[in-house]
Amino acid sequence: MHNDAAKAELIDAGRWVADKGWVPATGGNFSMRTQSGFVVTASGHDKGKLDTHHFLELDDNGNIVAGEGKPSAETALHLKLYALRPSTQCILHTHSVAATVLSRFFQGDAFSVTGYEMQKSLSGVTTHLEPLNIAIFDNDQDIPRLAELVAKHHETTPIVHGVLIRGHGMYAMGDNVFETRRHIEGLEFLFACELERLKLEGIK
Repeated sequence: MHNDAAKAELIDAGRWVADKGWVPATGGNFSMRTQSGFVVTASGHDKGKLDTHHFLELDDNGNIVAGEGKPSAETALHLKLYALRPSTQCILHTHSVAATVLSRFFQGDAFSVTGYEMQKSLSGVTTHLEPLNIAIFDNDQDIPRLAELVAKHHETTPIVHGVLIRGHGMYAMGDNVFETRRHIEGLEFLFACELERLKLEGIK
């Protein structure tokens, strides 16, 4: 995909994600693989009002070759996820309330659910009876160190749909922007269901 086409798709995705309330206060960052490397959102912009000049163009090694501003420090995690799963073409990092709260509530290394039909919205999942696990990593301002922890986890448990960062948000990934958006929407539905379930259990 050419850089301009990738930017157009990420601009559209930004409006959609912002309308859902999943990228408040200029939070989040988006990226897409292109023919020449990657395009990523520059730091500090409202993701619901992105324009073509709000992106940076990177080469295959992550070096900036065009664009103004600076990339988020979290770009290093995007690049690591692309390297771990070469079929990935798009990564959208969001900050929803449900993902952020649940990543703190579950103290283990994964968000795990089963029994929801919506699990089948995720690529490769064919039944609601199959446990779905989304890895959770502790937040770390040292992004290269966090990226290496993600890579180590991937060696034994491949990361396919995305990851949660505790108290921070979700990185969703897919083989194109539409799959990434589907993964976000499916996972956010599951997060919301689990959050409501926990609230109801607390009322009992």
